[in-house]
Amino acid sequence: MTTGAEGLDLTGLTVGPAQTWGAIRLVPLLRERPVTDLRLHARLYDPEALSIVQTAPRTAYISVIPHGFVADWTTDGTPAAAYGTQLREPTDPHPPEGIRLVFRRRMARREDRQRLRFLPLHLALEGYLALQFGGPPIAWQDWTRQAVTRGLSPRMEAGYTGATVPGLDDALRVFEIHPDQCGMVLHVADTLAAAFVVGHPDDYRALHPTLLRDLYGELLFHYTHLYPAVPDFTFRLDETAIADIADLRAQLTRVAADWQSFHTLMAEGLFAAQRLAVTPVQRLGRFTLARFLPAFDPDADNHIGETITDETGRLVYLKTFRLSAAQTRRGHLLSQLAAHDWHLESTAAALRTDVEGLVQRVDRAGFGHLLRPDIIDACRRRARQSRGGPSAADRRQ
Repeated sequence: MTTGAEGLDLTGLTVGPAQTWGAIRLVPLLRERPVTDLRLHARLYDPEALSIVQTAPRTAYISVIPHGFVADWTTDGTPAAAYGTQLREPTDPHPPEGIRLVFRRRMARREDRQRLRFLPLHLALEGYLALQFGGPPIAWQDWTRQAVTRGLSPRMEAGYTGATVPGLDDALRVFEIHPDQCGMVLHVADTLAAAFVVGHPDDYRALHPTLLRDLYGELLFHYTHLYPAVPDFTFRLDETAIADIADLRAQLTRVAADWQSFHTLMAEGLFAAQRLAVTPVQRLGRFTLARFLPAFDPDADNHIGETITDETGRLVYLKTFRLSAAQTRRGHLLSQLAAHDWHLESTAAALRTDVEGLVQRVDRAGFGHLLRPDIIDACRRRARQSRGGPSAADRRQ
């Protein structure tokens, strides 16, 4: 079941003073009243092994999975202790050389009545990859038999681990963790890259190093090379308006308000009121694990992610992944095709183009093999001719 939601509710979270390191700006999120009846801890996996994750009886995907999260909760609201980071013992004492494959059962799997193991960000990415995975629901004559029978299987998307992002390792190592910190918003070259929220400060301290094992979009990776440093946020006190402690307190209150306004503006691409497609995945007592997809607006920032919320909708866990412009275009194109039952004429009209322009978009998005060869070849030939290049027939002559 997929439902709509207006943005992300950050009730109970406040913005703390940001810290910068090169192109990295980390904005801490503080929680005055921590959530004590849902706790998260990490479970580390072998980062050099390829994991095969079974999502259905006859469906699976292959990915590098450096770590997973384990959620423990209580049903009566009493506090639960975190287990801390755990290292997985190898099952085979003499592993073979080369790439090893590890089979894992589902992305979110109950290990006990009140314990759930899930793979962070894989829930969100699976939802993005599954966009119209089945292909055309109607066997239109424009699509190949493969498109109708197999759809978009397989689909692939690439990301970068935090360990490969220049400067992120140093930034996470030297940044101060605030006593009430339960999350962070990560900016690269003052562009919103990711957000991470948990329910308890102890959980954040335990999971802070796992940010190096998370996946990040290509925008973050490239911006750290293009922009060596970002300016720090500075403020000035009006000394002429300070006559006593009350005036100083008023000045500091104004600075704190400016802080929050500044960082709220920087993160509005994620937290602004925009329509999200939310899909519940698992119930965890009074909590719900879900994933969300954006509206795929090519003119706005687009983030996919996963959340855990309580019965009131308060955010307890959040992890996001910023889509690149190309990934956003693919998501927008697939959403429009699905909305019009993959009928080329209707979809082209909705996108304010003609059928040939739509075919070119499908081809540039990497889905040209789903169209009949005569259609896609004719479109490519006309595109070459419009650029002044010889067609294949001209070259043969």
